[in-house]
Amino acid sequence: MSVRSTRVKAVLGSVGLLIATASAAASALPASAATQGTDSTYIVLYSDGASSADAAATVSNAGGTLVANYSQIGVVIARSSDPNFAATVQQDGNVAGAARTDGFATKVSDVMANSGPVDAPIPAPGSDNLSSLQWDMNQINAPQAHAINGGSPDVVVGDIDTGLDFTHPDLASNVDFADSVSCLGGVPDTSPAAWMDDNGHGTHTAGTIAAAKNGIGIVGVAPNVKLAGIKAGTADGFFFPEAVVCAFMWAGTHHINITNNSYFADPWLFNCRNDAGQRAIWEAERRAIRFAQSQGTLVVSAEGNQADDLSHPTVDATSPDNTTPVTRDITNACAVVPVEVPGVVGVTATGNLREKSFYSSYGVSTTDVAAPGGDSILQLTAAAPNGRVLSTWPASLISTCARKVFDGTATYCYLQGTSMASPHAVGVAALLESATGKTGGALAAALQQATNPIPCPSDTSAYAFFPAVDGGTPQTCQGGVGQNSWYGSGEVDALKAVK
Repeated sequence: MSVRSTRVKAVLGSVGLLIATASAAASALPASAATQGTDSTYIVLYSDGASSADAAATVSNAGGTLVANYSQIGVVIARSSDPNFAATVQQDGNVAGAARTDGFATKVSDVMANSGPVDAPIPAPGSDNLSSLQWDMNQINAPQAHAINGGSPDVVVGDIDTGLDFTHPDLASNVDFADSVSCLGGVPDTSPAAWMDDNGHGTHTAGTIAAAKNGIGIVGVAPNVKLAGIKAGTADGFFFPEAVVCAFMWAGTHHINITNNSYFADPWLFNCRNDAGQRAIWEAERRAIRFAQSQGTLVVSAEGNQADDLSHPTVDATSPDNTTPVTRDITNACAVVPVEVPGVVGVTATGNLREKSFYSSYGVSTTDVAAPGGDSILQLTAAAPNGRVLSTWPASLISTCARKVFDGTATYCYLQGTSMASPHAVGVAALLESATGKTGGALAAALQQATNPIPCPSDTSAYAFFPAVDGGTPQTCQGGVGQNSWYGSGEVDALKAVK
């Protein structure tokens, strides 16, 4: 997977949504509507405060079929073969916008209050047989943390990704089947076959979060916590808006403690308010994320692999990335989802020298913490000879991994990207919640304290060879020790999370 590919643009997300309502709508959907090749999926956005109770009739009158009604946030998913559906449905006075979603997907690749009493710490000391290859875990003091607290099985981390290989020997014991789901198509499907990882990316991020301490393979940051696979990415690594919205609604209604989001939503790297289609999808995704946050879910997101300053964007030259990119000038009126949604914890990537990875995007208004993501060019060391992060990988997909490892029991793969950094921060957050009981905004604040500050470098000449993918802007670091655009409050430290 290329470094540039950390862009998977799905949507991130954030008890009322009666998943039952969505499920009922899905079951009522005629088979022909669900499979007809000429049909397209649409996001229908209701105005703030407007009820979507009559969505079935509104959609039908416009020539479509209701797929799901997420009434808590005023977002409806519909299908129609009528090319005029979006224009027609917007004639309803309660509808603020509508957009087709099949043109809005990004391909993944890489590069508040307390919850109550805290259980006694469950140590997870020792190492597994590939632990010596995990420079990333040593860098954030994970082994030392595990000797004190390996996390609580009461903490559930939702990995919104391409699914999860629940048969992998390093993951199987930590999989939460009750809270795992596929959201492909916009409605929840809890069949394990539906949320099995058929891409590999989701299994890799899951292993970094919570691979078990079991004597084989690797050890995750929080090896005792539970993993919910929330599949929003297809086998080809595309994250469609309806799947992203569904994923965050699922996380919120199931009170998932923390979600990892190693992707971007829809094909537009920057979503601009002056474009009707982008605005409707952007707002639907933001509402879903806010809903999850309102239910106590901490949303953590990768910054991206564009080497771009997200706080000062000027050009988007890679969107839409599922068709033919069109270079366009942009401003701060355009935002990246989910990392620029308020309350989302943004994570940049570091290499084995504790410096920002050459590809990692950043921003003084978006970067909260940094974490190991790998750097195969500027930060090769004896401990990290290929610069990348090792994690779990499905055995059935091992041919798709360029740098693979087999320990005699299971398969593993080396990758780099902010996709790899975000799950490290999520694992530390899971340890923090296990140790303190903090959730939501309080947990986000605690995570930013469980870091080792890194100042802006005095010499950035090495980064001159890696300007922003979009626009070619030189990489520059703003801020001081304790808060800057490259490292936020600093690199996460698992030991500080459990002390």
